[in-house]
Amino acid sequence: MIRRTITHAAPLLRHPLGFVWEALKAFRANQGLLLAGAVAYYALLSIVPLLIVSVIALSQVLPTAALLNAVGRYLAWLLPGQSQAIVAELSNFLNHADVLGPVLLVTMIFFSSLAFSVLESAMAVIFHHRKADHQRHFLISVVMPYVYIFCLCLGLLLVTLVSGALQVIGEESVDLFGRSWSLSGVSGLLLYLLGLGGEIFMLTSLYLVMPVGRLRLRHALLGGVTAALLWEVTRRLLVWYFATLSQVNVVYGSLTTAIVVLLSLEIAATLVLFGAQVIAQYERLERTGSVKPEAGEQAGLGAQNVTSAPAGSRRRVGSLRR
Repeated sequence: MIRRTITHAAPLLRHPLGFVWEALKAFRANQGLLLAGAVAYYALLSIVPLLIVSVIALSQVLPTAALLNAVGRYLAWLLPGQSQAIVAELSNFLNHADVLGPVLLVTMIFFSSLAFSVLESAMAVIFHHRKADHQRHFLISVVMPYVYIFCLCLGLLLVTLVSGALQVIGEESVDLFGRSWSLSGVSGLLLYLLGLGGEIFMLTSLYLVMPVGRLRLRHALLGGVTAALLWEVTRRLLVWYFATLSQVNVVYGSLTTAIVVLLSLEIAATLVLFGAQVIAQYERLERTGSVKPEAGEQAGLGAQNVTSAPAGSRRRVGSLRR
């Protein structure tokens, strides 16, 4: 197996820039930016209901302050500079949780799943070559977002417990060679590694679950590491830009938070879909032994990707074109 993997990866190791260039060309042919815009729009609609549902559920077993602290810390990875505003809204909602009725709860659960449904449709466009060999039952597509939301709640529970323990460690010190050494630096490093590891794990799980058919773990991990590292660089640039050069608050005024959140989500969605494109490109590399598309594949890709996607995806992409 290892020898086969090395054999398939040999063209990638010999021509890494060619592989990246072909992945970018395929991403453009698949209208990746258009798909990322659709995913970002629905993610904007989903993120607040998803967080509200998750925080309400977990506040039954965790202290609210510790939970909001963990949410704010790791939400800053997704929305640089805007996490505190969303955490403040979550805290305000929890203070008035008595207004939450069955109808509102069902509505929030429905809206929290929209982003996953659109992401599945976008993945179907990028992995269009899989549709000929793999099919997914309609009920699986309906249930999958809610199962994934439940798994995210469990992950948030675990992250909150672990980050709380690491913060306690950071308050301790060690006496060594007659000096007292604070563990705050170690705690900060471990918190960062926890966040980065959780990011890679979440992206890898998306690539394993969202595309139709069974995806190999090493392929999903390749896409997860690619998207996570690209986002790490991008989010630091966004933090620097919003802190030093941006005049978005002057231009958009009270709409600043929504605009910045939407921009961050679109960039994140673009990188997530590009990670999926890297996986699709690597699958082609293993299938053909070349980083270039097969004869006739690139020419028909633009029309094929829309017709091969599920009906819901065709409607969304068509409405965006109009």
